Amino acid sequence: MQCFIGSGDEDLQAMKAGAMLRKVKSRSWKKQRHFRLQEDGQTIWYKSRWAGTGHSTFSVADVDVVREGHQSEILLSIADEFPADLCFTLVFCGRRSNLDLVAESASEAQVWIRGVRKLIQNTKSMNDKERLDQWIWDWFQKADKNKDGRMNFKEVRTLLKMMNVDMNEEYALRLFTMADNSESGCLENEEFVQFYKMLTEREDVWRVFQDYSRDGQILTLAELEDFLKQEQQEGERSLEHAQELIDRYEPSENAKKHGAMSIDGFQMYLVSPEGAILDPQLLALHQDMSQPLSHYFICSSHNTYLMDDQLRGQSSQEAYIQALKRGCRCVEVDCWDGPNGEPVVYHGHTFTSKILFRDVITTLAEYAFKVSEFPVILSLENHCSMEQQRVMAQLLDTILGDTLLRAPLDRLVPQELPSPQDLKGKVLLKAKKIGGVEESETLTDEVTDEVSDEDEADPKSLSKSKFSRELSDLVVYCKSVHFHSFEYSRQHSKCYEMSSFSESKARKLAKDTGAEFVRHNSRQLSRVYPSGMRTDSSNYNPQELWNVGCQIVALNFQTAGPEMDLNDGLFSQNGCCGYVLKPDFMRNDDSFDPERPQDRNGYTSLRLSIQVISGQQLPKVNHKEGSIVDPLVRVEIYGVFQDQAKQETSYIDNNGFNPLWNETLNFIVHVPELALVRFVVEDYDKSSRNDFMGQFTVPFTCIQPGKIDLIILHLRVKSGQLGKSQLQFSLNDCTK
Repeated sequence: MQCFIGSGDEDLQAMKAGAMLRKVKSRSWKKQRHFRLQEDGQTIWYKSRWAGTGHSTFSVADVDVVREGHQSEILLSIADEFPADLCFTLVFCGRRSNLDLVAESASEAQVWIRGVRKLIQNTKSMNDKERLDQWIWDWFQKADKNKDGRMNFKEVRTLLKMMNVDMNEEYALRLFTMADNSESGCLENEEFVQFYKMLTEREDVWRVFQDYSRDGQILTLAELEDFLKQEQQEGERSLEHAQELIDRYEPSENAKKHGAMSIDGFQMYLVSPEGAILDPQLLALHQDMSQPLSHYFICSSHNTYLMDDQLRGQSSQEAYIQALKRGCRCVEVDCWDGPNGEPVVYHGHTFTSKILFRDVITTLAEYAFKVSEFPVILSLENHCSMEQQRVMAQLLDTILGDTLLRAPLDRLVPQELPSPQDLKGKVLLKAKKIGGVEESETLTDEVTDEVSDEDEADPKSLSKSKFSRELSDLVVYCKSVHFHSFEYSRQHSKCYEMSSFSESKARKLAKDTGAEFVRHNSRQLSRVYPSGMRTDSSNYNPQELWNVGCQIVALNFQTAGPEMDLNDGLFSQNGCCGYVLKPDFMRNDDSFDPERPQDRNGYTSLRLSIQVISGQQLPKVNHKEGSIVDPLVRVEIYGVFQDQAKQETSYIDNNGFNPLWNETLNFIVHVPELALVRFVVEDYDKSSRNDFMGQFTVPFTCIQPGKIDLIILHLRVKSGQLGKSQLQFSLNDCTK
């Protein structure tokens, strides 16, 4: 076993020695903290000089990127006090806030910038064996309280509690004694590895391995092929694939030489993408991207500028960066008159903070196409005077440049919306437009227009509004119009006209006239936004609106919960590009009614059978002394009304380390093309509400039947970090 800090790397050695860095939270909150890299080469520790024994840590694996200089709003606000060469920002994965830091010198800043970047790269480039070694080393470091490089039995008992294990002390001592080959009463490096392997031995995986291994020690090439055919339901390539798996995952060179796989290699295969429940071909970009925009679900954000609630929350460019990094393709900007002739962005008539429209558009220009090359829709809520509207138009034009779409493709009047493929690398402005695409050359400079649907929800905005020609001319394929009725739209609306609906109005239309809504959305775009009553930035269930083909179902991205889990699950497919092709029966003139799915042509239901086998290394959610979780697994189906269902396993007493369920849950799914499957793990509590531990959401159509898979759960914890644990499932059946 080894420590992963680069012994010959000067930057990492300097980080290990530590440094005083200023942690900056605002212009007025700048405090010195002592930072250092711990021995594992993966954990950064820091504390205040006044904090006594108190300290904080974070893993380098949780850091997404290091930004150099004044590349955050907070560091920009202190640019007059600290030059850019002293400043850097650690941007975390998930929802955790950025960490803004100021070094004492430019050379010290560079040590930490280079060092953290090296560590991030090292973490990303680790193979499965190295990750396992790192995992073991991490636990050794946590258990070795006196840092003497050895672990006595008292430290072992502490380790077991940390690992969520409620183990009989006599059995724990037996494992300890078996691993203590030196009979010293302490475990050293390799002895700890042996103890860890005995502790983490997977009876569930071993049982499957034994079912196919004749001698119980290895899987021959033929036996592995048999497993792939029988359990993983692979076809003609199974023999070739078996050899590839041995070459890729078997850690023993001797086993490789004989074309065999050990239990270690078998387990590494199961936790790899190769053994995934998801079809990797469907997770990659694979859909037809040449159909009209109205034929796609589009990943969409509401009030994108907000980091928190709708009344007093912070407005931030960082919120746009985070949304775009998650594949969001429709962002919202609420614009109001600001000082010095500069439009500002905030939630009007509230105490939310304000940011410059100029800065939002600059951020959009930099980050719009880093994750996805397909078009971004800029949904503009315009509350500005004529003068500042002209400023907005100028800023859009100069900052976005050629990425801003200013005219119809090929200068032709559209008969149908263009495709994401046609609009690659383009920003589309969604706003009011005076007249149509055909008439833009004949407009006067200032025209009064009717209010939009979202304005109607705000009684302060009911007066007619003036709209400048400069801004109007930038609207091409996303003209905001008031919705009258489906009949009116069918007879009078152009393909480039779209309406916004409050969640309550959209849900009522979906319930009362679902088939009409589906038909409408095959031709035109619809946007749905949360109720104004959701001042806490909570979300509605997006599935109900996807069921009727609404493309732009806007959610508050800053709020974690089942609704955003569904959104992340739906858009995890097709390369996470932010566009998902709707089922064919929602793209044509066929009459699909989500309330009566059995009436559609070609209807057939599927039976889904999921065996929940086991879990491993589930986290503590209650950090009280001696607390051990009692985990249960719930499987939830989201889709049309008839498909909404949930079932759960029993709970396992006091075992978050390696709980074993072996329970089967069965479902009937009527419209698999629209269904999402959500796996949830909770800590059972008989006297109060269960504690949430983690979840994983996947489109039903991306599931591979027959797979035995170790699902990696994304775990939401209070700090906003993402952790990882495993659940093992077998999809026994997915048949008609």
